[in-house]
Amino acid sequence: MAAREEARHHILTVLVENKFGVLSRVAGLFSRRGYNIYSLAVSPTDDERFSRMTVVVDAESSPIEQITKQLNKLIPVIKINELGPDEGVERELMLATVKAGPEVRSQVTELASIFEARIVDVGFDAMTLMVAGSPNRLDAMSDLLAPFGIIELQRTGRIALPKLTRQPTRLRTVKSRSA
Repeated sequence: MAAREEARHHILTVLVENKFGVLSRVAGLFSRRGYNIYSLAVSPTDDERFSRMTVVVDAESSPIEQITKQLNKLIPVIKINELGPDEGVERELMLATVKAGPEVRSQVTELASIFEARIVDVGFDAMTLMVAGSPNRLDAMSDLLAPFGIIELQRTGRIALPKLTRQPTRLRTVKSRSA
């Protein structure tokens, strides 16, 4: 996916209570309002009381201010962060099964090595690869796998966290006492 296409998406990380029905309530809100969800990933956090949802929505069909206002009205929502294109670290996981007979198996293995993918299953004439990375990286890998023949492909959807600050902490100078 090109950078200009990514700019047409909003990435929201939503901290919610880890309770039954929360996912359906959030998804229902998007459905009722006619907002298109491009990607949705949910998992518990380090605190079992909460889950983090990463929702990627289409910017053209979904005014971000309206989405956040509606999400904030839901009781199980604790906190919402919007991550701009340069504000977050995004990753996806992809599994791809490709045709890989003995004559091309080394080429597929080489491609897997370049993308730091793992070979997770090997059959007589096919291989399944697993790779994690940025959405652009996974797009590039699937484009390069296409000529071999993709049998099946599954992606998890994006997960994202805010980038960490890179400002150094200031150290104080301690004056020594001279006698």
